[in-house]
Amino acid sequence: MEGSILKLSEQICFPIYASSRLITRLYQPLLDKIGLTYPQYLVMMVLWEHGEQKVTEIGKRIFLNTNTLTPLISKLIAKGLITKNRSNEDERTVFITLTSSGEALRESAECIPYELAKNMNMSVDELLHLKDMMWKILKQLDNQ
Repeated sequence: MEGSILKLSEQICFPIYASSRLITRLYQPLLDKIGLTYPQYLVMMVLWEHGEQKVTEIGKRIFLNTNTLTPLISKLIAKGLITKNRSNEDERTVFITLTSSGEALRESAECIPYELAKNMNMSVDELLHLKDMMWKILKQLDNQ
């Protein structure tokens, strides 16, 4: 049993899963200050970076299905941070746009990546290497 592949310490997915949960936990107090959950923060980052987006584009960028994204979008609309508009050409296409309040929130959020990095107690080089490796994994898995 000692050499078993079924040991938790032998799994690839577990340290990724557990790290994701713990990193998200580090984000929470920072996001509480600006009134967002982590998934809402992801949506806002896409909009801050790319401007108006189709719901499907947001989903692709943050690896979420539309049925998971829809409640997030509804909550951000209720907070007055975004608006939702149907396309004139195709009513099935829905565009999400930042409101002025949503755009203004960006300034409050700019410190979050720095605070998170500081809380991780890793060097900048280690964090950049980790980020690059995780993007490589995401791209590989997304192409399957």
